[in-house]
Amino acid sequence: MHLPDGFLDGTTALATAGGSAAVLTYAVHRANRELGDRLVPLLGVTAAFVFAAQMVNFPVAGGTSGHLLGALLAAVLMGPWAAVVVMTAVLGLQAIAMADGGITAFGANVLNMGVVGGVLAYAVFAGARRLLPDSRSGFLSAVAFAAWLSVVLSAGAAALELAWSGTVPLGIGLRAMTSVHMIIGIGEALITTTVVGAVLATRPDLIASIPPGLAAAGDAGASQAPPQGPADGPRASRRGRARLGGFVAAALAVSLAVAVLLAPLASQEPDGLERVAQDQGFVSAAKEPVLNFTPFSDYELPGIEGDLGLILVGVAGTLALFAGALGLGRLLSRGHGQTATDEGAAPGPGAKPGAGPGAAAGAGPAAGRVPGHGPGHGVLGHRHSGHDHSSAQRDAG
Repeated sequence: MHLPDGFLDGTTALATAGGSAAVLTYAVHRANRELGDRLVPLLGVTAAFVFAAQMVNFPVAGGTSGHLLGALLAAVLMGPWAAVVVMTAVLGLQAIAMADGGITAFGANVLNMGVVGGVLAYAVFAGARRLLPDSRSGFLSAVAFAAWLSVVLSAGAAALELAWSGTVPLGIGLRAMTSVHMIIGIGEALITTTVVGAVLATRPDLIASIPPGLAAAGDAGASQAPPQGPADGPRASRRGRARLGGFVAAALAVSLAVAVLLAPLASQEPDGLERVAQDQGFVSAAKEPVLNFTPFSDYELPGIEGDLGLILVGVAGTLALFAGALGLGRLLSRGHGQTATDEGAAPGPGAKPGAGPGAAAGAGPAAGRVPGHGPGHGVLGHRHSGHDHSSAQRDAG
């Protein structure tokens, strides 16, 4: 769903850039207040996973493909404002280093995928949580519905921007974009629910939006342990850091495995936006990237053909986002972060949806807390696992 340069007019591009900048400024402010040491590594691995997963296009009906959006996943794990920071970092690296998404459309892409797909969809998730049982199945049902809706809402926002730019009429674009992304959203719901379910089963204390009932169940084993004396405090802290480090290493390994093993298998079919652009006849509006100085354009490595180049670029991007988001998280949490302790003793889980991603129930205020479409996006000048489709744009133009 990455809008390329050329699809939006100057007014729409500037307006969406201004709106995204305002939301991002507020998101950084909130993350600076809420992000504790316990969630900083999660910021890094979430950014790395979203980047790697977006390289993998899965086939859907009608010769179309889709890929993970990931904004709702990040919002459920860390809160909506941290999710905006994560999505901005991912989209920024994709646009600058891989020419995946236009520079002039960067603000619109952040608005669509980060703000609408993250913050607005998280509000829906929070509302669904209140209506569903305070149980694992109720929690994951809310995750699934909000993840599906995040894709549809993001597609609708993109359709509005295309209409305001005069690229395609609103009625046609909105119907076409939302209908195809309703199908793609099913894949989003399945992936998001699977990932959140895995974290819920292994480290529920790392989920900022976990319901109080599930948080209490996760803490039951720890509450039955014998009381710790003063000398046990440092030992418990070291155990907590070791457990957190192990989780982060495993999550990073999964992200790298996605880039290495699954990205070369990405579907070669056009994604939802490209399919709509083809069917509605505005694919030729896409322009060459405004800034295309990167050697990794279209996820290719000069001098290395085929899947190996794709894998190396994917691994490099995954590690770069992990390191960059980790460093940014440490900067944001400096001076007020919480140290991880054994069995998730750090505050944060059990927060009510409206109380902010790091506000634990009963905790005080200090509680921690197309050129431009990537390997699976080929019609607008992008490649599908080694297949270059840039001639399609030149022919269309």
